[in-house]
Amino acid sequence: MTKTPDITRLKIKIFGDGADLLSIKALYSQPYIKGFTTNPTLMHQAGVSDYKAFALEMLASVTDRPVSFEVFADDIATMESQAHEIASWGRNVNVKVPITTTRGESTAELVGRLSAAGVVCNVTAIFTLDQVRAIIEVLDTDTPAILSIFAGRIADTGIDPVPLVRDAVLIARAKPKAEVLWASPRELLNIFQADEVGCHIITVTTEVLKKLSGVGKSLEKFSLETVAMFYNDARAAGYSIERTVTAHHRSEKLNAS
Repeated sequence: MTKTPDITRLKIKIFGDGADLLSIKALYSQPYIKGFTTNPTLMHQAGVSDYKAFALEMLASVTDRPVSFEVFADDIATMESQAHEIASWGRNVNVKVPITTTRGESTAELVGRLSAAGVVCNVTAIFTLDQVRAIIEVLDTDTPAILSIFAGRIADTGIDPVPLVRDAVLIARAKPKAEVLWASPRELLNIFQADEVGCHIITVTTEVLKKLSGVGKSLEKFSLETVAMFYNDARAAGYSIERTVTAHHRSEKLNAS
């Protein structure tokens, strides 16, 4: 018998992921949303033209939960400058720093300096355990940090991300204030998978969050609703299938008579 998941028993923190202010404000009214993340790609897709103005407007609405904004420079010195600027925007700001530059240069030393300076870093685009180890090694013990593992994109390569995330959680225990985040989830099930392996946070888009109402739903009822959906859509489209009577079929009918 399939065990029915229970959303109320989850220990993992759910962060809203996106760059649409109306959706963010709506999610902010939900107590189960414990924070927010965004990135330059999501902001560009949402039509954001002024990075700082958008960030400050978002922070004016989200005042008591962590919000992650990402540096977008591609050299270490400018990344560091941007990180300090972003951190100054609010006490609840987490600074997203990619695990490497576009040339593959590790940002671990930069993260170490920022962490030592009290900047809460959300190290993003992590795909390997070696990257996890490199960051854990440099984090300041007294400064919170987030390690964002792109589990959804790992899964897109045909690799099961669950064992990797489980191992990352174990590695992160060396720094008690470091939290592991399951990034880029593809389906609602990922929330329960991440919770089961002890992941601390998962970022979830509005589209995936809409599926929360289905948690615990009867599979028999869901099956019936799906069949009804196909039937109703076929009728709404006006589809019909007329059987074609071939000469062979006519001959068979004549012989039978």
